[in-house]
Amino acid sequence: MIYLLIGQIVLIVMFTISATMKFAQAKSMIEHWKEYRYPLWLMFVIATLELLGVVGLVIAIWVPALLKVSALLLAVLMIGAIHAHLFRAKHKPIMAINALFMLILSSILVYDQCTSW
Repeated sequence: MIYLLIGQIVLIVMFTISATMKFAQAKSMIEHWKEYRYPLWLMFVIATLELLGVVGLVIAIWVPALLKVSALLLAVLMIGAIHAHLFRAKHKPIMAINALFMLILSSILVYDQCTSW
C-alpha cells in the first residue's frame, strides 16, 4: 500500500502550500478569491479547514482511523473548489485540473478506507 502513503504525502504537501498561500494572502490567491465572488473571510475558513485536513493526514500515519475523515474533508473542499473555478469564476476547465487531481487522490484514500477491513 505504498501508493496510498505516497498519495497521502502528496495531499499533505499540496494542501500545506494551499493553506499557507491563503493565510499569507498571496496576491494570486486574493485575485482568484475575488473572481470566485466569495467574501475574503471565507478564504481563511477554507485555509483553516485545509490545515485541519493536513494535520489529520499527518496524524493518520500513526492513527489510521483519522485517514478517512481527513481525506473526506479535503475531497469535499475540492468539490467546492471545482465549483468555484467552473461556475462562480467561469474559468476554463484547465484551471480546475489541480483541484480535480486532489479530489481524485482524496477519494482514493476514502475509498480504500471504506473497503479495507
